[in-house]
Amino acid sequence: MQMKIFWAFFKVGMLGYGGGPASIPLVHKEVVDTYEWMTDEEFQDSLAIANVLPGPIITKLAGYIGFIKKGWLGMLNAVFAAILPTIILMIVLLKLFAEFKDLDWVQGMSHGVIPVVGVMLIILTYEFLEKAKAKTTWKFIILFTILSFLLLAVLDIHPALVILVLVAFSLFRKEGRI
Repeated sequence: MQMKIFWAFFKVGMLGYGGGPASIPLVHKEVVDTYEWMTDEEFQDSLAIANVLPGPIITKLAGYIGFIKKGWLGMLNAVFAAILPTIILMIVLLKLFAEFKDLDWVQGMSHGVIPVVGVMLIILTYEFLEKAKAKTTWKFIILFTILSFLLLAVLDIHPALVILVLVAFSLFRKEGRI
């Protein structure tokens, strides 16, 4: 099991070029589809918790998933596996990138990643909306989205406070108090 945990998160670390948002669909694929360590709902809950906490999203997901599968050793294994490719690449490729950064093909490669990450995020968002729709109404989802936008963009309220308010709202709604 430890080898599977290592391999799953090592692949995410290797293929997750573009940061946390680009890696989330890869983690989902590994832990839900490939190894079936979690259901979609459990993954969504893990992702929601990881988004609330400070720090890189992938290390939080890796740590949590590793911990629930194999305890503290699983957590350390998963986090190490997720960051090992970055450590290796930083050491080996940073000098090369500095030497070749002005070449057109290097700049083109960097710019080509942006649309791929965008499509991956759209697909993941659509899948989450489909599952959310099964538990609530489109009217509620749209209202929730508009409320979030107003609090963040219009009223300029700190995201941590918005998250706390919306989590509390969701919990009260789930319990039937709202």
